Amino acid sequence: MAVRIHRKEAVGMDKIVEEYIKSMKIAVGLNTQRVFAAWDACSGAAPYTLRRFYRGGKLYITLNSSVLRSQLSLQKVQLIEKMNAFLEQDALFTADNKTVGFIQELILK
Repeated sequence: MAVRIHRKEAVGMDKIVEEYIKSMKIAVGLNTQRVFAAWDACSGAAPYTLRRFYRGGKLYITLNSSVLRSQLSLQKVQLIEKMNAFLEQDALFTADNKTVGFIQELILK
């Protein structure tokens, strides 16, 4: 469903971008990348992250430092809250997506 712009009607860029993402069906991939960006921004462990995987509300992170992994495991609840707050502020993250939504669980390996 494309947004039609008439001469008398002005549509904001936020609505146009939202409609474009929906029409091109790229919301799942984009949301996954935004979740990974939230991890990088909120954890500070991006240089130590080997692999990332996200499915069903669970974010799986493989780290190359056992010391960092144990330190971050003590902060899981705070990290999840911080990442979800980051995603709420992200204009490209579509919160109403059924496949890829907010982070519910963090699993560190």
